[in-house]
Amino acid sequence: MSKMDRDYWKAAAGSFGSVRMLTVCAMFIALRIAIGTVFIPVGENLRVYFTYAVTALGASIYGPLMALAEGFISDILGYFIAPSGGFFPGYTLSAMLGSVTYALFFYRQRLSVLRIFLCRLAVNLVINVVIGSIWSAMLMGKAYYYYLGKSIVKNILLLPAETAVMYVVFRTMTPLLVRMKLVAPQGKGIPFIAGRKRA
Repeated sequence: MSKMDRDYWKAAAGSFGSVRMLTVCAMFIALRIAIGTVFIPVGENLRVYFTYAVTALGASIYGPLMALAEGFISDILGYFIAPSGGFFPGYTLSAMLGSVTYALFFYRQRLSVLRIFLCRLAVNLVINVVIGSIWSAMLMGKAYYYYLGKSIVKNILLLPAETAVMYVVFRTMTPLLVRMKLVAPQGKGIPFIAGRKRA
């Protein structure tokens, strides 16, 4: 493991020891739950949500380890605050995997349209389509490939719009996050963690 790898995971773990970072995470959990109550139904067990941009932005600040916890807490609290159907742990797992994926693509990384596109493509195809179709088949009782086909169409069609939304959110919010010393200026060293640079 390289020094950069050690520093990366050390910084990610250090987020749990920062009151400021815990507060930021709590804020993003609240935002994710609030925005998660708004969705567009597009078919049987298929919905269009708008939480992905908020989730990705938060994960880019506090890293993959806290993002894993954030995904778990957001899904559990979201279910109890605004339940929609019965509780299913598979969706909790998907929420956690989604948060971690965003963090691995964006935490301490230089942003680009290509990176945003590839991240969203990975989330859509692996988590939403492949894994999500398993959960739909288990819950709804129809064949896995039935949900797989429907989910592929939805997620591919939405990919360009979702990429554009994420780009706008990051482009708009990054200057503010830099001023707050939550992330570093793009292309300039290691991001700020809890108001201090990590060497």
